[in-house]
Amino acid sequence: MTLVDSHVILDLVTADKRWLEWSSGRPEQVADSGPVAINPVVFAECAHGYADIADLGSDLPARMKMLPLTYEAAFLAGKAFARYRRLGGTRERILGDFYVSAHAQTAGLTLLTRNATRYRACFPTVKLIAPD
Repeated sequence: MTLVDSHVILDLVTADKRWLEWSSGRPEQVADSGPVAINPVVFAECAHGYADIADLGSDLPARMKMLPLTYEAAFLAGKAFARYRRLGGTRERILGDFYVSAHAQTAGLTLLTRNATRYRACFPTVKLIAPD
């Protein structure tokens, strides 16, 4: 199963000039080899441009599953975020990024993202589908 990062979804719904070409069709492409999903953090990160929850739901790629989050992933995200900050990491990286990565790691999910460097640094064992 592949967890889709919010950046990929936002590229599609906003027609991002820089990333639309790369992100276009990616969720459907990976769906050919197995289920694709988001979690509540990804859903929340995509919500800012919508007035209604149903509108956001209708903009998500077809066949997308909505996965719950676990306390194990929350714990791992919190520990990774604390380590990142202790090592001098900036506040630009928010806890949500760590939660998405931790979810992928604890559930054995592949992560579809265009921000590979961000995820590789703290979660090197997570399998990524990324442009770099």
